[in-house]
Amino acid sequence: MRILGINALFHDPAAALVIDGRTVAAAEEERFSRRKHGKRPVPFSAWELPEKSAAWCLAQAGLRPEDLDAVAYSFDPSLARPAEAMGLDDPWDRLRITYARQAPGFLRTALPGLDPDAVRFVPHHLAHAASTALAAPGADPSSVLVLDGRGEATSHLAARRTGDRLEPLHGQRLPHSLGLVYEELTEHLGFLRSSDEYKVMALASYGTPRMLGALRRYVYATGDGGFHATGVPWAELCPALRPGQAWSRPHADLAASAQACLEETLLDLVRWLHGRTHDRTLTLAGGVALNCVANSRIAREGPFDRVWVQPAAGDAGTALGGALYLGALGGDRPAPMAGADLGRRWSDAELEAWLKTAAVPFERPADVAETVAEALARDAIVAWFQGRSEYGPRALGHRSLLAHPGRSGNLERLNDVKGREQFRPVAPMVLAGRAAEIFDGPLPSPYMLFVHQVAPDWRDRIPAVVHVDGTARIQTVDPAAEPLVARLLSAFERRTGLPVVVNTSLNTSGRPMVDDPRDALECFGSAPVDLLAIGPFVIRRGAFFAGGRPDTAAHEAI
Repeated sequence: MRILGINALFHDPAAALVIDGRTVAAAEEERFSRRKHGKRPVPFSAWELPEKSAAWCLAQAGLRPEDLDAVAYSFDPSLARPAEAMGLDDPWDRLRITYARQAPGFLRTALPGLDPDAVRFVPHHLAHAASTALAAPGADPSSVLVLDGRGEATSHLAARRTGDRLEPLHGQRLPHSLGLVYEELTEHLGFLRSSDEYKVMALASYGTPRMLGALRRYVYATGDGGFHATGVPWAELCPALRPGQAWSRPHADLAASAQACLEETLLDLVRWLHGRTHDRTLTLAGGVALNCVANSRIAREGPFDRVWVQPAAGDAGTALGGALYLGALGGDRPAPMAGADLGRRWSDAELEAWLKTAAVPFERPADVAETVAEALARDAIVAWFQGRSEYGPRALGHRSLLAHPGRSGNLERLNDVKGREQFRPVAPMVLAGRAAEIFDGPLPSPYMLFVHQVAPDWRDRIPAVVHVDGTARIQTVDPAAEPLVARLLSAFERRTGLPVVVNTSLNTSGRPMVDDPRDALECFGSAPVDLLAIGPFVIRRGAFFAGGRPDTAAHEAI
C-alpha cells in the first residue's frame, strides 16, 4: 500500500510516506516554510496543512496524489469532546475540531487529484504509539507508552504491540496531562509554551528539587495505569518570569522539582505497564518522550531491559505513525526504522550548482572528513551539511554545528553563535565502539534521546559537552550507518586523542534547523562560523567575505 501520513492539527505539522510498510520519506513543514514548529498550536491555525512537505514526499517517490491508497490524518474528531466538558480552558477548541472534520476536503485542495474518501482519521495517540512500536527494531512483542499534552480526549496511552497490532490498555482522560503541566511550567518560567520545554529540562540541572513534596499533591500516579496531573498553583511556589527575564535559584529549584515529579510519575506508569505485559522492550513516543533525562531514569530504574524512543517522538512523528498504522491494518509488514535521515538531500552536482549560482568561493578537498577534522582540531566552528536531513528535533550528523569538545569555552561560544541561553548544553558525538569507556547510560544511543554520566577521568578532557550535573546527551555513531561522520570522528581522534566532537543543531535561535543549501549559506553568512562543509565542498569564512579572494590569514587560522 502507498500511504501518506499527515500531522496538522496542533503543532509540528509533518508528512511521511510509507510504501508497502517501508518508510520512504518523512519531513516537517518547518524545514520548508522556515517557521519554527511550523505554526503555533492554536485553534485558528488548525486548518494549515503540511502542503510543502507532503508534496515533497510524493515527489520523492514519483507519485501523484491520485496514486495513494490512503492518507492517514493523525486525529479522529469523532473521539473529541467539548473542551469545557474535559475541564480545559480552550473556548475556541470547537473551531479546531471543525477544521479536523473538514480535513479531507482541505487535503483535496492542497493535493489536487486526491480522492477525499482516501483520507482516514487515526486516533492521535494510536498514531504516536504506532510511530514507535511499529518502527522500533526488534519490538515484537513490546510495551508502548505515549504521553503528551493532549489528543482527542486523553493525554496518554499505554498499549502493547503483538505482531503488527496494537492493543490499548489504558488512556488517561483530560484534563489530567503531564504534558500540559510541563507546558504550564514552561510558560510560568518565561519561555514559549509548547516549544521551549527542553529549556526547562536544562534549567532543572541548576536547581534542587526542594518543592517536590508540594508538587506531589497535584501530580502523581493513581495506581491503575493513569495519573492525576492538574491544578498546580505555580505562582504560590515561585514568582512567574516574564519572557527574557533572568532566572534565579528559586526558578531553577522549581524546574528541578517538576522534573523530579515527572520522573517519579513516569516510573510508576512504566512499572504498572510492565506488570500487565511482562515484556522486555518498552517503546516511547509523545512530546514527553523527548525528555531525555526522564528517559534515562526509566532505562536505569524501570523494569524493562530495553527502552527505545522514536527520534521524532513529538507530534511530527504521528505522520509516520498514522501511515504505519493504516499499512499494518491493510496487511503490510512494517519495516523497522533504519535512521532519522528521511528528509531532503542534494547530489554533489546539485550542490556545486547552488554554490556557483550563489557566487561563493569553494573548494573540493580530497576528503571533506579529513579537512573538517583538521579545522576542528585547530578550534574552528564548522557548519556540517551532509546527506538527507533529519526527521525530528535532533541534529544527528546531517545538519550540525561541530566544535572541539576539549575547549571549555566552546559551550559559551556555540551558544553565542546560536543566540541562545548560556545554561543550554551542547551534545557529544562519539564512535559507538568508544562510547562505553567515556559515558555511562543506555547504549547504543543513536538518536540523542538519553543522558549519560560522563566518566570522571573524561570530564576535564571534554568539558564543552559536560553539563553542570556531570551528564551529557550523547549520540553514538555506527560506522556502518554513518560512514562519513565516523570517518570524521576517527580523523579528529588521530589529531587530538579525543574520539568525541561537539554536535549541536545547525540553526540560530528561533529558526528551524537548516534544511536546503540556501538555508546553509544564509546561516553561514549570518553567524560567526569558520567553515561550511556542504557535501564534498568546503567554504572558508575569510574567502566568503573577501568576495572570492581567499584570506590567507583566515585560511591558515583554521
